[in-house]
Amino acid sequence: MNKMILLIGLVLAFSCKENQSSHPESSVDEVPAVEETKVESPEVALEIYDFDGLESLLNKKDEKTYVVNFWATWCVPCVKELPHFEELNQKYKGQNVEVLLVSLDFPNQYDSKLKPFIQEKKLTSQVVALNDPDMNTWIPKVDESWSGAIPATVIYNKDARKFFEKSFTLEELENELKPFLN
Repeated sequence: MNKMILLIGLVLAFSCKENQSSHPESSVDEVPAVEETKVESPEVALEIYDFDGLESLLNKKDEKTYVVNFWATWCVPCVKELPHFEELNQKYKGQNVEVLLVSLDFPNQYDSKLKPFIQEKKLTSQVVALNDPDMNTWIPKVDESWSGAIPATVIYNKDARKFFEKSFTLEELENELKPFLN
């Protein structure tokens, strides 16, 4: 048993040392942030952000109104409401409305589940993936009232912001969007 623990310890030490030597600027205690990255496939290009990269997309101060939906392919209510966000995107595109779909799918499933889902459903709204495991830090930055459950949606513009931790029908979504357009 002690030999097994020693062997595991040596393997871990070697792998950490190897990672440190290939990245001298990082220390063993630091976990590298996931930077904006693109995962390319012949079918779907996917932008991947850590929360620091995504945060700028949640706080734009221009003339548009943004509808940002947090969802995942494994979330049945999320998948059920996605067509409403797609329809909203098409219907209000000419009124300076932009829909952003933020996938919380697991990184190891981007190629096997998320990208095929995007292609199969022919999503036209911008889809990005959030790969930031420190949920306790970024969830309250999206909204202090958010428990972390999905679907969750933020509607905002330079003058107002509203957060929803619920599923939407198209009619409900349009009713929440309309005050932002006046």
